Amino acid sequence: MPDATPTTFGQLEPSRWPGERLGLPDEGPSSVARIGRRIAAILIDWAAALVIALLFAPYSSLLHSWLTLAIFAIMQIVFIPTIGGSVGHRLMGLRILPIAGGWVGLWRPIVRTALLAIVVPALVWDSDQRGFHDKVAGTVLVRS
Repeated sequence: MPDATPTTFGQLEPSRWPGERLGLPDEGPSSVARIGRRIAAILIDWAAALVIALLFAPYSSLLHSWLTLAIFAIMQIVFIPTIGGSVGHRLMGLRILPIAGGWVGLWRPIVRTALLAIVVPALVWDSDQRGFHDKVAGTVLVRS
């Protein structure tokens, strides 16, 4: 009789709810953040970065575009390990946790933000609704 234990990712059954394979609840605190809250959080963070960048460069300039991205990245890298997520995450009732538990550390926000800045990894999700940027960083975005 062949072994029914999956040996590759492709053999895994899809999760019944996001976070099931991670041991997270279907809803409520510590459940995986859903798309609406995620989008609202990133819009809040991007708007804050846009406004801050306006203090240093005119809106339509190339400098303003790069400053906005840099400020957005700095906010992510600083706030994830200090307050558990970006300002947008916290306002939307979300936090970032390392899958292994403990403190998120310094390298995870850097890796996660670098991948988030190139956008595409954030659009590639698994059945637990973790973007590639979260998978590589070993993190999950949950409701607080």
